[in-house]
Amino acid sequence: MSLENPVFCALDTTDLGRAETLARSLTGSVGGVKIGMEFFNAHGPAGYRAVAATDLPIFLDLKLHDIPNTVAGGIRAVLPLRPAIVNVHTAGGGAMMRAAADAAKEAGESRPLVIGVTMLTSLDASDLRDTGVSDSPSDHVRRLAGLAASSGLDGVVCSAHEIEVLRRDLDKDFKLIVPGIRPAGSDVGDQKRIMTPVEALTLGADLLVIGRPITSANDPRAAAEEIGRSLAA
Repeated sequence: MSLENPVFCALDTTDLGRAETLARSLTGSVGGVKIGMEFFNAHGPAGYRAVAATDLPIFLDLKLHDIPNTVAGGIRAVLPLRPAIVNVHTAGGGAMMRAAADAAKEAGESRPLVIGVTMLTSLDASDLRDTGVSDSPSDHVRRLAGLAASSGLDGVVCSAHEIEVLRRDLDKDFKLIVPGIRPAGSDVGDQKRIMTPVEALTLGADLLVIGRPITSANDPRAAAEEIGRSLAA
């Protein structure tokens, strides 16, 4: 897939009408949109197709995490929707990720990118310790990203603060998809490891997932266009 416009807007809503309206209004000002599990669980494939009718590429953010056969089946189940990107949790292990990558190949030339979620951007070092992980966030993400690459995934979801080290560690074609992006002056919300769009792209991010700074703006399209201008400056 082409990533000419690196901004994907997160449509984090269960309101089908609002999701459709947002997607339609953002056409031409963002590279695509992200649909998460809340929306998909509420509206399923029919809701997905309603948003896809805008012709924006869709990142289907379901974060699949189960035994390899079940995750492969989950990937196959969404292939008819033709998402641009799907994702799995890297914590599921190498066999699970290989099964996901192999299942996606069954779509041929229209196959989605399969991306691994490393560490949620709502977590920090103290959260890792609570789950028994003694590594720093950076080392934890590096290990999981390396496993994702060796398992055949197309890239990972990581925080902006791991971009630089992962870009050094991994092949230049390995995609780095970065949520937790906040334009300068924005409310950080529940994100703990964030960065501005310009900073993230400069370090080597391929795709930026931006939600509330666009969707909560009085004029979402204008907010997206302002972000685009900041990246082009």
